[in-house]
Amino acid sequence: MQSPSQPQPFLSAQGMRGGYGKADILHGCTLTVDRGQIAVIVGPNGAGKSTAMKAVFGMLPLREGRVVLGGEDITPLSPQDRVRKGMGFVPQTHNIFPTMTVEENLEMGAFIRDDDVRQTMAQVYDLFPAVAEKRKQAAGELSGGQRQQVAVGRALMTRPQLLMLDEPTAGVSPIVMDELFDRIIEVARTGISILMVEQNARQALEIADIGYVLVQGANRYTDTGEALLADPEVRRTFLGG
Repeated sequence: MQSPSQPQPFLSAQGMRGGYGKADILHGCTLTVDRGQIAVIVGPNGAGKSTAMKAVFGMLPLREGRVVLGGEDITPLSPQDRVRKGMGFVPQTHNIFPTMTVEENLEMGAFIRDDDVRQTMAQVYDLFPAVAEKRKQAAGELSGGQRQQVAVGRALMTRPQLLMLDEPTAGVSPIVMDELFDRIIEVARTGISILMVEQNARQALEIADIGYVLVQGANRYTDTGEALLADPEVRRTFLGG
């Protein structure tokens, strides 16, 4: 139990248990993220990393546990309602409309807003200059890294307070991965919380304020990114030495 003097984390997903059908994939998994923090979920294949993220976003019904955002229990809410509460989610695949232009993709991202979105769009273009140059091009014609930037930009159009990224660097080159991570750091510096699932564990932990190593749907290690990178057991078992 947290003492009243300790501020509550912005996102608190406690004791999540659930799965698809009868089998549980998550076994009491807990994730917390403070405002402006970068939290990274790593672990072996099949550890439940993406499932944990989907549970936070409301795409997976929980048998146990709860999700609290900004002090409000949002466990019963649908993903759409969670977006309205300040969550943004970028899935690993099918995260853009390939036949639409970059600009149309960003406009689609602002679907919950009825105010002027031009300022947010300008901020997205400032963050992703390579994408800004191609705003009138079909998003499907862009490189893999640029498509990911469009997907992140689209999620930012709802002005989320928590941005969730499911393997944002999957299938991109190391140079593009570094660039995406730099942009993610910039997003976090604006006060947006980041929760990210990442296969490139070592590189992701280098930018993480907090890291979660999941094994079989449960927390195995939780620490700062720096501490996890320095932990010989974590390095040997999960980071290839």
